[in-house]
Amino acid sequence: MIVVTNTIKVKKGHGETVAQRFQSSKGIEQSPGFVRMEVLFTENLEEHDELKVSTTWTDKASFEGWVNSDSFRQAHAHRGGQASGTADGKPQESVMLGSQLSTHRVLVSRQAVE
Repeated sequence: MIVVTNTIKVKKGHGETVAQRFQSSKGIEQSPGFVRMEVLFTENLEEHDELKVSTTWTDKASFEGWVNSDSFRQAHAHRGGQASGTADGKPQESVMLGSQLSTHRVLVSRQAVE
């Protein structure tokens, strides 16, 4: 199993708004090998907000299948946080400051006993 984490930096005060974008399904749940997704908000940062979007996959090939899918391209079509514009027709400034992707092999995993 692998966990892929996208660490996203956004302008201060916009983290929770950006996180809401992950509430609606973009097709990842139907992707073969997908296990789960968690969106984490890093607390107590002063300069910017930070989200960690972690997805768990049965294997790396399943993640790569998602990244190369039409569903992925559609889900990331408006990447960068820019909308088509504001009410007065001016382009909306992006709140995104950058992102970094990291991949981790799961060596140990434990769950609560019910």
